[in-house]
Amino acid sequence: MARNKSKAKPSRPDKSKGSKAKESNGLASDMSSSGLGEMTSKKECTSCEQKLENTDNVASTNNIDEGGIGISDISLSICANCSKEGANNTCNKCKQVKYCNAACKKRHRHKHKKDCEEYLSHIAKLREEDIKRAAELHDKELFKQPPTIEDECPICFLRLPYLKTGGRYQSCCGKNICCGCIYAGRMTSASKLCPFCRIPDPESDELIIKRLQKRIDAADAEAINTLAFFYTNGYFGLPQDRAKALELRHKALDLGCFEACCNIGSAYDSGLGVERDKEKANYYYELGAMRGYVEPRLCLGIEEMIVGNMDRALKHLMIAAEGGQNFSLDQIKRLYLDGDATKDDYTKALQAYQTYLGEIRSPQRDEAAAAREDYKYIMDHSLTRAVCGDHR
Repeated sequence: MARNKSKAKPSRPDKSKGSKAKESNGLASDMSSSGLGEMTSKKECTSCEQKLENTDNVASTNNIDEGGIGISDISLSICANCSKEGANNTCNKCKQVKYCNAACKKRHRHKHKKDCEEYLSHIAKLREEDIKRAAELHDKELFKQPPTIEDECPICFLRLPYLKTGGRYQSCCGKNICCGCIYAGRMTSASKLCPFCRIPDPESDELIIKRLQKRIDAADAEAINTLAFFYTNGYFGLPQDRAKALELRHKALDLGCFEACCNIGSAYDSGLGVERDKEKANYYYELGAMRGYVEPRLCLGIEEMIVGNMDRALKHLMIAAEGGQNFSLDQIKRLYLDGDATKDDYTKALQAYQTYLGEIRSPQRDEAAAAREDYKYIMDHSLTRAVCGDHR
């Protein structure tokens, strides 16, 4: 029997199946490219037992601007423990990480504790450096050479002494005139006239206040500061009202009369007319000192001596001596005898003070000072720290 020797033909691949596979792959590709193939797998938070969407590939909504640059419109807060979106429970200490709830925060605490402490330590160090730098910049401004107060007598054109008995504020013309020129005018004229504008002096307390008020109405800061002095001491029929005086000095300062700084600082320092506030006192002392006024500078120097900061005290006292504060010379001498200042420091202070005297001294002023006690323009060494208070 003859066998059928024909071989079985190999089966051909089904083109329809291959075509379907290609179509399937192409469809998947199209879905991926069009953003329709998002992940839908779920995972469960082990702490809050909520089913969460897989956030391994978080899709963000982007807008395209005219230049074709993608700009994110949504900023998502992710839980540091379970990666859930929309977390709003912040770490109480560092405020840098968020959690979806208290349970997640508690579970993640042991992991976050080290980073949290390191962050807080870093922030504290930065803050300390900022404070130190700010103090250095402040001291640089405080101890630099202050501007010379360009205040001279409008008659003799000599520098006015810083001591207020060495001059007078004339409310008739608003000028500060030295004691020498005032005394000379009194000696050469039978009537009491202003040596600058030649207007007769007021003859009653009422006229004095009325004339001063005209200058105040014209926003004359010096006149306001003078009225404050009258209220401080109860002069010319005014009641003694230190609170009112302090209010006026603040107003004078706002208008540019930095001479008021010492009296404002003294009020806060001693609690006269206001609650005692050492911090505010030092602020106004420093403000006046940086503007070139020697009395608040002296007060700062003495305060530094009291707390034992002798280097800072010496710097303040040296600047005060250059401005004519001769009580500061006694304090520098004291520092020298105690070993907190050198002989060279004391010598420089004496030379600076002599330079100041050379700028303010004149035979006419010396004559006036010898004739009347209230015309003295050089401070006596017998004065104490009270120079920081009202001195006019």
